Amino acid sequence: MQGYIDTRRYAGGAVLIARDGKEAFYHDAGLRDTATGAVWTRNTVARIYSMTKPVTSLALMQLVERGLIHLEQPISDFIPEFTDCRALVPGATDITRTAPCAPPTLHQLLTHTSGLSYAFNPGLVGAAMAQAKVEFRANQGTLAQMCIEAAKLPLAFTPGSRWEYSVGIDVIGRVVEVVSGHSLDAYFTQNIFDPLGMSETRFSVPEGARDRFAACYTPLAEGGFTTGKPEMGSDTLREIDGARKSPFLSATLFGGGGGLVGTIDDYMSFCEALRTGGAGIIAPRTLTFMMRNHLGCEIAAMGPSSFAEQPMEGMGFGIGGAVVLDPARARAPGSIGDFSWGGMASTFFWIDPVEQLSVVFFTQLIPSSSYPARPQLKALVHGALT
Repeated sequence: MQGYIDTRRYAGGAVLIARDGKEAFYHDAGLRDTATGAVWTRNTVARIYSMTKPVTSLALMQLVERGLIHLEQPISDFIPEFTDCRALVPGATDITRTAPCAPPTLHQLLTHTSGLSYAFNPGLVGAAMAQAKVEFRANQGTLAQMCIEAAKLPLAFTPGSRWEYSVGIDVIGRVVEVVSGHSLDAYFTQNIFDPLGMSETRFSVPEGARDRFAACYTPLAEGGFTTGKPEMGSDTLREIDGARKSPFLSATLFGGGGGLVGTIDDYMSFCEALRTGGAGIIAPRTLTFMMRNHLGCEIAAMGPSSFAEQPMEGMGFGIGGAVVLDPARARAPGSIGDFSWGGMASTFFWIDPVEQLSVVFFTQLIPSSSYPARPQLKALVHGALT
């Protein structure tokens, strides 16, 4: 961590490791705000972006457990605008070249096989999303409104035929709202955060934590929400979302795919709840079901061309996170069955059911593909195990 900070790749960060339910290691280094010189501390509040996805996925599975919904239901049962879906025909070179298709199911939305995409993904649909600003950002109206906008665009492929990282779990967040009758932030607070003691994880930075909110940076010349091989800028730590003026200070859109902010200890509480069988908020057998590979193959076999927060070879995908099928093919030390995901600002977590480990890493740099910190961290942790 100090090496990353000394070379101005990260401004600051922290790592927290629990083994067998006990804290095994914690360390923080660097700054949470280079403009003010504020140091990164254990109670720093950070954007976790796509590490929101496992939380939203668990929320939906709570509703499945209660018999209120089932995973094979089409999304049109909850968001009627998705009723008449169309998907690009194979080889389409124009966004208008589509054919009718069935609406994606909840299961396909959860596993990124729905045909939805992201505005930063390559391809016609990603470009159309970027042009229409279908991005599910904290200051873009409401979740209900953004889901309606997403439904206006064609799907990138027929649901179930491919894997592509997408806003599908943002849409799942809207399903939680429709079924529960509560806003997503209220549902999370009542059913997940309060029971687990996650008092500083919310869609908006808590009022009493604003002086601990980290700034976010990018090494890119343009906006940070870019993947592939974008142009690097002259400043490796260019601020793109400040701690004092940020959409996350007062969110209006509760993005189930990437809208949460919180502390490292809060997220460890969530990880440990997953590792130990649900901590009373969800049944152990439901968790086991969630953390299995739901694709029937590795991600790479489903022809993805999108960005993802994890490798695609040697990895399957469960409900809300990736599952290690073969550490050798994933090219990082680990155990078969590791469940993990990361966020666009380079945060990362994994749960190792073999070694009884939960590991959480926080920093604030977009995009997360900038540096290989995640496999390096896994190698360091596994090298330290006795």
